[in-house]
Amino acid sequence: MNIDILAFGAHPDDVEISCGGTLLRYADEGKQIAIVDLTQGELGTRGSGALRLEEGKAASQILGLIDRVNLFMADGFFEENEVSLIQIIREIRHFRPKLILANSINDRHPDHSRAAALVARAAFLSGLPKIITERKGISQEAYRSPLLLHYIQDKYIEPDVVLDVSAYAEEKIKLVQCFSSQFFDPNSEEPETPISNEHFFEFIKGRMLQFGRPIGAKYAEGFTVNRTLGITDLFNLI
Repeated sequence: MNIDILAFGAHPDDVEISCGGTLLRYADEGKQIAIVDLTQGELGTRGSGALRLEEGKAASQILGLIDRVNLFMADGFFEENEVSLIQIIREIRHFRPKLILANSINDRHPDHSRAAALVARAAFLSGLPKIITERKGISQEAYRSPLLLHYIQDKYIEPDVVLDVSAYAEEKIKLVQCFSSQFFDPNSEEPETPISNEHFFEFIKGRMLQFGRPIGAKYAEGFTVNRTLGITDLFNLI
């Protein structure tokens, strides 16, 4: 398989909250997209892991994903080790994406930065032929994606690159709302969390406004890189 974008999230909803507009834009352009969630988000204060899986299916339909995989790592306790690295390498070699999107390199939730480091390391190791893997009994060839970007989550990080998603901002909010167990519900008796208050969706749009302003776009999403980016034509930056 050779797809365009493979987005990783430590928890179901990480990808939609942070780069949902980007995925909506590229899905609209006909790009092939898949998501890999490392955990079920089972330690989340609200809802349950099983419910998050169902909510993820609804979001996947909106995005028109070719696949969504959950690795069932332990929420809050997964570590960067050989077992977890091999799990991710298998998915990268299976999907062979042109672009990998991964969690924020530094964030309020420690799972996010840990997932960022884990995916980045696996993305490199995936290109080493001496690491032998198979998926569902099928041997895999080494593969290294040409580009990995880290999306930006709760903490503000200055982006290295931003993408105009103005046409998809409202649709992104509807996409995120697929994970309704995590967000504001005036009738809920579950404890409030940093993302369940009634102002969280304003925060999401505010962040997109913030990223869009420097490039003259109403809404944008930001990403950081862990290597120098190169272009063949400076006029592509205009």
